[in-house]
Amino acid sequence: MMFKSTKGQSPDLPVSQAMLMGAAPDGGLYVPQGFPAFDLDTFGDADDLPAIAQTLLTPFFEGDDLAADLGAICQQVFNFPAPLVALDNNKHALELFHGPTAAFKDFGARFLAACMDRMVNKNKPLTVLVATSGDTGGAVGCAFAGARAAKVVILYPKGRVSSFQELQLTCWPGVTALRVDGDFDDCQRLVKAAFADQDMKAQYGLSSANSINIGRLLPQMVYYAAASLALYRGNGEKANFVIPTGNMGNGMACLWARACGLPIGQVVLAQNANRAMVRFFDEGRYAPAPSIATIANAMDVGNPSNFERFDAGLAALNHDVRALSVDDATIRAQISKEAKLSGHVWCPHSAVAAFAYDQLTKGEKAKPWVIVATAHPYKFRENVEPLIGKKIAPSAALAAIKDMPIAVRDIKADLSALADVLSAAL
Repeated sequence: MMFKSTKGQSPDLPVSQAMLMGAAPDGGLYVPQGFPAFDLDTFGDADDLPAIAQTLLTPFFEGDDLAADLGAICQQVFNFPAPLVALDNNKHALELFHGPTAAFKDFGARFLAACMDRMVNKNKPLTVLVATSGDTGGAVGCAFAGARAAKVVILYPKGRVSSFQELQLTCWPGVTALRVDGDFDDCQRLVKAAFADQDMKAQYGLSSANSINIGRLLPQMVYYAAASLALYRGNGEKANFVIPTGNMGNGMACLWARACGLPIGQVVLAQNANRAMVRFFDEGRYAPAPSIATIANAMDVGNPSNFERFDAGLAALNHDVRALSVDDATIRAQISKEAKLSGHVWCPHSAVAAFAYDQLTKGEKAKPWVIVATAHPYKFRENVEPLIGKKIAPSAALAAIKDMPIAVRDIKADLSALADVLSAAL
């Protein structure tokens, strides 16, 4: 399968080359030329993530240099669970925080790293440049730590991430962490500007590990496939998803899985006070805005990059999808309420989706719904613990990095400042 740019002005590429490019030369994002139409029998009785991943992703890698390695990559990457937990009748949580950095970004970051580690030319530089609003950078840093030939540079907004997120951004050996004097949109703008500078891109061999990279989105389809297959096999009904939404990569992965024929029904994109998708569905126009700081900080995105992919496939993707926005007071109330009523503790991002689920009609709740739980609440304990009145225990993976040394450099939100770092460090 070949991948095309959303802007249609760059040559089509196989998946491995599209990964290395990150963004297309014309400024667009890579999307599949089409989606395979799966018969659900194709998956047989497979219920483990590596097997489902290999079946689902094989058509996208057909004819690619990495096709022969796909099975090994899936075994290497999908070696931790994504449990589907029953909360109530027809209400489930898809827990995506059991990986090494306790966020859903682990799936895509580890897949991309495993692919790139097999592709890199040791005699040619490869620099993975990533902007993060919180969780992406930590997952990418962890996934690429110790990589043979790829260097990683992470940009994150000063004062806009939790203390534990900052630790995860700055503790990995061989990873350059840059604390930017600005917001996430400034970080994302710097990354896009670096890619648009063809001299800089060529000199440092720039590639991206944000969800603009096709290598991040494709593996995120896998847990939607696994969850929807599990529910469909149990009751013959399609699964409906409520997804915390920031840069829209996770939402796009669900819509792409549905486009492949997986048994997925409605999709609700749950946003914090950054309402780009809510405005789109309410007003019929896309109007990006400066990002607003919230306690669900990994979703503080005023101009979601993946809207370009959504827009490019609008007719095929926008049926049975809507968006809802939640403010900080509501997020706090949701965390407190559910901890008291059920003992379930959400991170702020997952709480946005939990609140969106509560707004469904009685008729809608008669169908199977899945709240996508994107991060472990320990990562946001400063906000969550006062709301639930108790301490949150870290996962084993999070406990292991609590005392790791950190290294970080402060820069202004200016492309020349980034260029100086790349020149000095790489």
